[in-house]
Amino acid sequence: MKTIIYYFSGTGNSLAAARGLSQRIGNCELLPIDSFSGSKGEIVPAADRVGIVCPVYFSGLPLMVAAFASRLNLSRSGYTFAVVTMGGAGGSPALRQLDAILAQRPGQALDAGFLVKMPGNYILMYESPMGKKQEKILLAADKRIAEIASAVDRGLSVRIPLSLFAELLHRIIYPHFARHVHEKDRKFSVTEKCTSCGTCAAVCPARNIEMRDKKPAWLHRCELCCACIHLCPARAIEAGSSTAKRERYRNPSVLVADLKKQRRE
Repeated sequence: MKTIIYYFSGTGNSLAAARGLSQRIGNCELLPIDSFSGSKGEIVPAADRVGIVCPVYFSGLPLMVAAFASRLNLSRSGYTFAVVTMGGAGGSPALRQLDAILAQRPGQALDAGFLVKMPGNYILMYESPMGKKQEKILLAADKRIAEIASAVDRGLSVRIPLSLFAELLHRIIYPHFARHVHEKDRKFSVTEKCTSCGTCAAVCPARNIEMRDKKPAWLHRCELCCACIHLCPARAIEAGSSTAKRERYRNPSVLVADLKKQRRE
């Protein structure tokens, strides 16, 4: 039985989760959602099982993931699941949002939805957990991923968890996020530490950065994954004064080179 897992990842959490599932399920192909951004029309996976793995942003889906899901035609697939990684709470509304998008096509819906707690990376508001705290979160996440892989491998139907508070929060904050997220890169700036290496442009899953005069320029189609800030080897990208004091984060099982591969042409 073949499985395709589509993933979106900024600093590696969702890619690590997708890899963990793939290794345990077997006969699994990982495809970055960004690799479909240059095409149009419906996407018909040639697989018995289809999974979507992505982070939670403001209690909902990254806009790129929502747009991708609306193009999926799952008529050839028998089982569909989703895994959302999150730094805090609010994951169930993202799963419900995805389920509603898929259900716009007759006969399509999620057969199972799962939540995985990972180290948060929204550096504009807080610092990612480090040291022993980070290790504890990642160890628990690995155990959770193993449980999810077992459920997927057995084709279990898993209801999406319901949190009324999380649903209310989603209704309040997600619409504002969706309206303004592409312009949030106006807060980003580059300092004199920049070495013109181009890592920021190479890792951006939204293709939102281009190098101009050897410096990054943001194109205002940001997904707010913060990969450019976290993965700059020179720590040359900031979003106001607060980020300068905060440590950068990358999932330790994922290399920068792995994240660059999301940019497949």
